[in-house]
Amino acid sequence: MQSEQKKVALVTGANTGVGFQIAKALAENNYIVYLGARNIEKGRNAAAQLGENAIPVQLDVTLRSTIDAAAAEIQQRFGKLDLLVNNAGISNAGTQKGTMEEMLAAQKPSVVNVDEMRAVWETNVFGVVSVTQAVLLLLRHAAAPRIVNVSSGLGSMTLNMNPDNPYRKHYDVVYGASKAAMNAVNVALAIELEDTNITVNAVSPGFTATALNNFQGTDSVEEGSKEPVRVALDESGVTGQFTGPNQEKYPW
Repeated sequence: MQSEQKKVALVTGANTGVGFQIAKALAENNYIVYLGARNIEKGRNAAAQLGENAIPVQLDVTLRSTIDAAAAEIQQRFGKLDLLVNNAGISNAGTQKGTMEEMLAAQKPSVVNVDEMRAVWETNVFGVVSVTQAVLLLLRHAAAPRIVNVSSGLGSMTLNMNPDNPYRKHYDVVYGASKAAMNAVNVALAIELEDTNITVNAVSPGFTATALNNFQGTDSVEEGSKEPVRVALDESGVTGQFTGPNQEKYPW
């Protein structure tokens, strides 16, 4: 199969963690995978592990020039994009130190540093919108185009209002609320595109041990990537869903 006939995917934040596992699975399924990475050297190192189907691209979802450059490269080489995985995300701006619990305590609405909140939302919310806007025309040229937004169970306001939810005490206005906002973007986009063939779904990897939580998660990245990979490869046309591990349907 010639490369121009292959399906093309872009995964943001793909040089490590769940993003890398998603990119790996896509490459193994014969996709040409653009590995978006803020640090291009880290992107190249990740791509080297995945073989010829992987293409590193410098992509900072908070920097429009890198977004536009990545979209332009895909346009020039392939003229389409079959799959966008908005995976890039941060839990803090890097100014706080300590355990996951200590960082979450500092992100409560009564004490949060609003600049910290703004920095995280810049990546987790506005970055998703910026990247999606930049590649939407490329998606329209694909046969079964999909947008997959990597979310979190913490982003479900319904679950967080349930007193029996053991994770609700960790709900904050920095990371947790940013994922709720990203879910809202997912819903708005799914509604806007419901008359097209572009599907838009949100997916939670579960409590996965990554840099996002100081590697304090309970699941491996291999385990956590299973549902995101399933959703990314799903060409059934299902849209507007929010799922988690074991295909569990999450309430918005």
